[in-house]
Amino acid sequence: MTSVKDFRVDEPPTPTALGRGAFVFTDDYSVFDWGKMPDEIPDKGAALCTMGAFNFELLERQGIPTHYRGVLGDREERPLEGALENGEPPRQMAIDLVAVPDLPFEGGSYDYEAYHDTAGSNYLVPLEIVFRNRVPVGSSLRRRSEPADHGLAIRAWPDEPVDLPEPVVEFSTKYEEQDRYLDREAADSIAGRAELADLEGLAREVNRLLTERAAKAGMVHQDGKIECLYHEGEVRVADVVGTFDENRFAYDGQQVSKEVVRQYHKRTQPEWVAAVSEAKERAREEGIADWKSLCDRIPAPLDGAVIEATRDLYCAGANAYVGRETFDAPTLGVAVNRVSDL
Repeated sequence: MTSVKDFRVDEPPTPTALGRGAFVFTDDYSVFDWGKMPDEIPDKGAALCTMGAFNFELLERQGIPTHYRGVLGDREERPLEGALENGEPPRQMAIDLVAVPDLPFEGGSYDYEAYHDTAGSNYLVPLEIVFRNRVPVGSSLRRRSEPADHGLAIRAWPDEPVDLPEPVVEFSTKYEEQDRYLDREAADSIAGRAELADLEGLAREVNRLLTERAAKAGMVHQDGKIECLYHEGEVRVADVVGTFDENRFAYDGQQVSKEVVRQYHKRTQPEWVAAVSEAKERAREEGIADWKSLCDRIPAPLDGAVIEATRDLYCAGANAYVGRETFDAPTLGVAVNRVSDL
């Protein structure tokens, strides 16, 4: 998988009981599902951990169940505020754990029946629930639908972001080598015992709260996703929510998210981006899970000035979002202006 945070198990889950573990946020980044890229972005991990913890605590205050336990310092769980008052921004997040069985791939397809046979009633739902408020230029929704499908009175997608009349919720695979969007029938089958209506309802409420919080920081929340666990008949929000890697935000018309780096690679390394797309398409046609083995190019490292500007964007954005000068960074406006020139 392409995660850029490490995962630690302290107490494994059982078929009926939650376990305990932690996410360890690194400074790695990933674009186009590549996995770890050649560079690190300093302080990125701490910025994402801070935002993720802030959002989980926001959700829980609103009665939304999650797998969050607190942030960690010296293996001691504590609320985010306590960690920030006592030193450096956190890089570890304590979480409850459920079963995550292997997803078999045979004969060109994934065996979700085997996944759920192993998972039982205490498992991570193998879906991403995606919500969209705005359709930016880089959104995949432009390739998969027409504006009229979403109540927009325009014939074609313009070369600028488009606000949607109502948020759109979609379902995507999580553990496949290439994510694919699903119709509701397929998503319901993959969800197992978790009810699709519960997953969608949680996504819409999370989206509402994140959108409101972003607005207070002067940002526009464009889109994002949640992942969920199922335990004892209850669906809870899992993984991490509302960070610049999971979601797209904008400030003064400029992206404040990983999309900045994605678009930079499209402009400066188009041959590599094209090779990735070709490898993915070939893998789909040939029924091969590991598309990277078919890619004949690798990404080049970033220039130092790009790394520095991206670091400042993550840190300035986190400061604005949580409403606290946690990181030594310029104002969000200054950071946005710097990346707009990349």
